[in-house]
Amino acid sequence: MIDTKSIDFSVFDLLVLTFAFMFTGIVLRIIFRIIIKKIPEQDKNKFVGVFQFFKYVVYIFVVMFTLHASGVNMNVFLTASAALFVGIGLALQTFFQDIISGILMILDQSLHVGDIIEVDGKVGKVTEIRLRTTRAVTRNDRVMIIPNHVFMSETLFNWTQNNSTNREHVTVGVAYGSDVQLVRKLLEECVQSTDGVVVEEGIVVLFEDFADSSLNFAVSFSVNDGMRSPRIQSEIRFKIEEAFRINNISIPFPQREITILNR
Repeated sequence: MIDTKSIDFSVFDLLVLTFAFMFTGIVLRIIFRIIIKKIPEQDKNKFVGVFQFFKYVVYIFVVMFTLHASGVNMNVFLTASAALFVGIGLALQTFFQDIISGILMILDQSLHVGDIIEVDGKVGKVTEIRLRTTRAVTRNDRVMIIPNHVFMSETLFNWTQNNSTNREHVTVGVAYGSDVQLVRKLLEECVQSTDGVVVEEGIVVLFEDFADSSLNFAVSFSVNDGMRSPRIQSEIRFKIEEAFRINNISIPFPQREITILNR
């Protein structure tokens, strides 16, 4: 229980509390203005809500400190509510991790709406960044709702962080004895004639390996929309198959020789 006889709350203490509120408000406004300058216009409204919550927490601590200075034993309140605070803290641990991660993402601009990302093997285009979650649409039009703390604790691949285009490739094997120069020419032509390929960024054909049953090639290229990469790669494969068939270049299947010994 609170010993009311030990509480001495004078007019001076009221003035101190008022001054503490005013000083805290000024400091918080300065901090808010410094941070808000670094945030893009579309993200400012998201940060305002979080800062309001932070401001209320700071004011609560100011009140508790002032009352304690006035003679109120705040340990009584803290002891009585300790178990409750622990339970609430555990329940809200992930929630606050998401909120803090969302704030950091907004401040350092590590992720933007429109970015193509890969999380846990799934590729999606970011459509909305909230304080607690981020939404992305996958290539088959499914919505991924990703808790923001995932971006801080796991590896994130941002396909469009450095460039708006994506680098892709298609591999193919041809039979031994094939004209490799013709193969390179056909691969380049098939890629150049495909819609969605950014020809200006270059097309590179690599002779990758002498495999057991084939000569392996890979052709790399840039696409203007990473969300369409599977369709573009599929179209290139169709064209490669047709071009090889017309030019009598065979794509071999794996072969194994089995020797049976009679004993």
